[in-house]
Amino acid sequence: MNSILQGLLAQAEAGGAARVTLQAMIEEAAESGAARALARLGLTDDKAGHDIGELRQLVQGWRDVKSSAIKSLVGWVVRSLVAVLLVGIAFKLGLVRGGEA
Repeated sequence: MNSILQGLLAQAEAGGAARVTLQAMIEEAAESGAARALARLGLTDDKAGHDIGELRQLVQGWRDVKSSAIKSLVGWVVRSLVAVLLVGIAFKLGLVRGGEA
């Protein structure tokens, strides 16, 4: 329990409220708020847990695809630079002649 809630409980107890009753009220309010939040998200049916699992798999799949695409792009850029470098070295060493007329 955080310090603000503890302070409020202490204040209510000083006013004559029972701690057990206050904690029960807090728990009920928390459960009610959580249920309301889930209802707003459309996650109140029996399939909600399955839906969340599917969403997590979808997000993980997107992350995997993004990572793979970035790795592929970096690989192609590196290979292209190495190829250009090798062609440049071949011209410099005279192994390949440019288009002479």
